[in-house]
Amino acid sequence: MQPNGGGQRAFVHISAFTRRSRRPVDGDIIVYEVAQQTDGKAKAVNIAFIADHKSRHTNKPKARRTSGSSKPAVLITLAFCIALVVLAVLRILPGELVFIYAGASLLAFLMYAWDKSAAQHNRWRTPEAHLQLIALLGGWPGAYVAQRTLRHKSSKTSFKVAFWCMVALNLAALSYLFTESGQSLLNSI
Repeated sequence: MQPNGGGQRAFVHISAFTRRSRRPVDGDIIVYEVAQQTDGKAKAVNIAFIADHKSRHTNKPKARRTSGSSKPAVLITLAFCIALVVLAVLRILPGELVFIYAGASLLAFLMYAWDKSAAQHNRWRTPEAHLQLIALLGGWPGAYVAQRTLRHKSSKTSFKVAFWCMVALNLAALSYLFTESGQSLLNSI
């Protein structure tokens, strides 16, 4: 390997990369430390891709949010889940609805986990529209839990606004089931 700024060539071995998220290709820019081999030649150690190195050394750890700004959202999500179960037990809503919300929430959580992993490993991402669609279809409780626990899609304002719009639309559709025409629709199904 030839250093960009000139200087002594160094031997590079794949095992010297600190993060092996992908194999290096010709033209990749890397940073490394130089060590001497037993034969006196230089070898590269502690190798990282420049993008990994920059992100590790320039990004300061984000402070964990401890303010009460998200407490209302947590309470709304928890209250919704409890109310849904209670309404199903009281047979005001069909019990199948609990399973639909639970299944969609599990799918949403898995989609967020997959997307976060893809983002960290430079793989193909899940389109934001798909994440929003699963929230609209009833997976918003699981999506919200994923945002909080995985810390994914929790700081991009435009995504959060769209997400809470999907939650409002989902709740509006659910509240329709409490109307007379909604009840007749449920009875016909």
